[in-house]
Amino acid sequence: MLDMELIRKDREAVATALAKRLDPAEVNRALDEIQRLDQERRALITEIDAERQRRKAEARAYAQAKRAGTEPQVTAPEAERKQLAELESQLDEVQGRLRDAMSELPNLPSEDVLPGGKEANRVVKTFGEPPAIEKVRDHVELSRALGLVDYERGVKLGGSGFWIYTGVGARLEWALLNYFIDQHLKAGYEFLLPPHLLLDSAGFAAGQFPKFYDDVYHLDRESAPRGQFLLPTSETAILGAYQDEILETTKLPLKAFAYTPCYRRESAGSHSDERGTVRGHQFNKVEIFQFTLPEQADAALEEMLAHAESLVEGLGLHYQRTLLSAGDASASMRKTLDIEVWMPSTGKYKEVSSVSWAGDYQARRAAIRYREPGGKQTRFVHTLNGSALATSRLFPAIIEQYQQPDGSVLIPEVLRDRMGTDRLTPR
Repeated sequence: MLDMELIRKDREAVATALAKRLDPAEVNRALDEIQRLDQERRALITEIDAERQRRKAEARAYAQAKRAGTEPQVTAPEAERKQLAELESQLDEVQGRLRDAMSELPNLPSEDVLPGGKEANRVVKTFGEPPAIEKVRDHVELSRALGLVDYERGVKLGGSGFWIYTGVGARLEWALLNYFIDQHLKAGYEFLLPPHLLLDSAGFAAGQFPKFYDDVYHLDRESAPRGQFLLPTSETAILGAYQDEILETTKLPLKAFAYTPCYRRESAGSHSDERGTVRGHQFNKVEIFQFTLPEQADAALEEMLAHAESLVEGLGLHYQRTLLSAGDASASMRKTLDIEVWMPSTGKYKEVSSVSWAGDYQARRAAIRYREPGGKQTRFVHTLNGSALATSRLFPAIIEQYQQPDGSVLIPEVLRDRMGTDRLTPR
């Protein structure tokens, strides 16, 4: 959620920032409704407070009259209770509508984030050069020839958008995950293995609900009356684990990472650049996350980017870093930078990591705060997250970038001890 006080004090700045993502007319309609509801809410609070003060004054006057032995004047208490209950009911209803309206607003993009969609994304860094491959074979063909992935049996098990890693392919997938885990531990992140089923409150806290409610797999309400869903990313779980907590300032930044499969309803790819494991309903990912003080956020973003990129560089892959435009980034994030690996078979880059700064947007929704030592007031933390890394695109990038003329594929040096070989050869 956005800061209501900021909307009251500087609506123009909020509207300008939101217009990077939304139609200006839509923004103004939303802010008009929010400010109307806010004024109604504040008026009701004033009226309720006045009614409670009046009742307290009458109670004091009644007690004084009793002590003085005079006849106290009695008003109709039942009517008073009914009037106050009606006002409180109105306040609850208005506050619910205001909360819903506020929850629909996206985050305010950072000043250096451009308006627009994918066309406004900017490449800000490139690592290495595309490998020179005389006759490129795509990862699907190579995976079949090397016995790494069984696409047909995956579809037999789960339907379209599922696959099975097999043999050395399963070992390569697991070697990647263990490589990431080892590097995160060295960088000071705490390892978490969270539940894969989360309550709806975690989806709201992360900013995925209500807008993207239909993009995840939900349990039916009969078996999960509180609302549960399969997590689409462990970002949701790490953030949700700290809901409604006040964190110790001395422990910030708090750094955590988690491994989980991720479950999403997105369409499985059918055209050439989304074949194989590039897009599906279930994939493996290791996610890094930081809770920081506001003044720590800039440094944390740079550190997380460098850390995620070091994993790709350690694998020896050609990639680029892209600053996403406001319209292409997640609605919960102020700023997002993608790490995109080169796919030789398509001549395109595919995102394997998004490193993002949410400001205090998620913390407001999740009520995650900190208190300065000796202080009384609490403030909202800032949250940052990053894929480090998603394997379903990294796996095919390795297969394609390391392919050899004889049909074999070299294994990145950092994975060779885990794999027990330096090369994958056709069966």
